[in-house]
Amino acid sequence: MSEIVDVTTLRNWLIRFAGDVEEFSALLTELDSAIGDADHGSNLARGMKAVVSVLADDSTPDSIGPILKQTGMALVSTVGGASGPLYGTFFLRMAASAGDCDALGPDSLAEAFRAGLEGVLTRGKASAGDKTMLDALIPAVETLESSLASGRPFDEAIRAGADAAEAGRDATTPMLARQGRASYLGERTVGHQDPGATSMALLFRAAANTMIDGEDDSAA
Repeated sequence: MSEIVDVTTLRNWLIRFAGDVEEFSALLTELDSAIGDADHGSNLARGMKAVVSVLADDSTPDSIGPILKQTGMALVSTVGGASGPLYGTFFLRMAASAGDCDALGPDSLAEAFRAGLEGVLTRGKASAGDKTMLDALIPAVETLESSLASGRPFDEAIRAGADAAEAGRDATTPMLARQGRASYLGERTVGHQDPGATSMALLFRAAANTMIDGEDDSAA
């Protein structure tokens, strides 16, 4: 597989993620109600609806970087709280890495994900173990990179990345929050799954499903 993500696949991934966020919006909000502002699900769903609207516009660019840039800008402008800037930065950094190309291969995709991760690290000032979206994002990107480096086929590598994101999500439950609004709750955050890590795991599972099987959710 020399080209994994073309413009159609990219659009389908984002549309599928939007559908998953909508489906699990109540869960994301419930998780956020325990340790945050109780709005992660509704905020992210609103932002992804804006992204889908952008993708449906006839003037949408026909190359990877500009679409990712529009996605990031839509999220920054429509998602409140910390999630908008963080998710927006993730996609904006991916856009800068991808550039004005028609498709990404496995290594280029991994590089774009790495750029997105570095952007979130810089913007959020958090680290692994702080009980944030990074606890899903870091293992997802590192697993994708190491899987490709070891010669595993792309479908196995991206699936392993999604599995790692979900394991990272689950690992946030016993953690003590050390960043963001949740950190002010101290010990009360222990025992609650992080909503940001949960939505990030949805993002990578949507990527795996779409990029392997071509599945999308056009009804989103």
